[in-house]
Amino acid sequence: MVIAVLVLAVVGIGRLFSGTNPQPPLTDAVPTAPTVSVDPSHDDDGVIVDDEPPPEPSTRPGTAKPEAVAYAFASAWVDHKNVSAKTWHNALLPNATKDLADELDGVDPADVPADRVVDRPTLVPLGDGLVNAVITVDSGKLTLQMVAPDGRWLVDGVDWNRS
Repeated sequence: MVIAVLVLAVVGIGRLFSGTNPQPPLTDAVPTAPTVSVDPSHDDDGVIVDDEPPPEPSTRPGTAKPEAVAYAFASAWVDHKNVSAKTWHNALLPNATKDLADELDGVDPADVPADRVVDRPTLVPLGDGLVNAVITVDSGKLTLQMVAPDGRWLVDGVDWNRS
């Protein structure tokens, strides 16, 4: 009983000295307004949605269209049997950028995972002077990244996916 009286005395004294503003009870209430964590006066840095489709690829007069360049490159790329690495590489050069030609220098043509082109290229415009050409080959899809900085289309990257 003495202990109960002591506990009540301590609690009573604590309330007496704690002030007149009791703490509000904790609840699971959801705030009515969202919390802003960025300065709303700064420019919006969100994703810009562009409803405009990418421009169609344009070609400088007197140069090959991207479809023709892609087909010629793909045909040379799959023509890898019974040729030396130098002969195979040289066949790619007319339709490749210098960067890609340097990357492919020394590649063993025996590592090419396809033997023939099955279909014509399908172009996927990405921007002005930038397009992907997707070509079906006997073992999958060959995607050629193409650029035309001066209106002349060249292959700048090669990607192959097994089907």
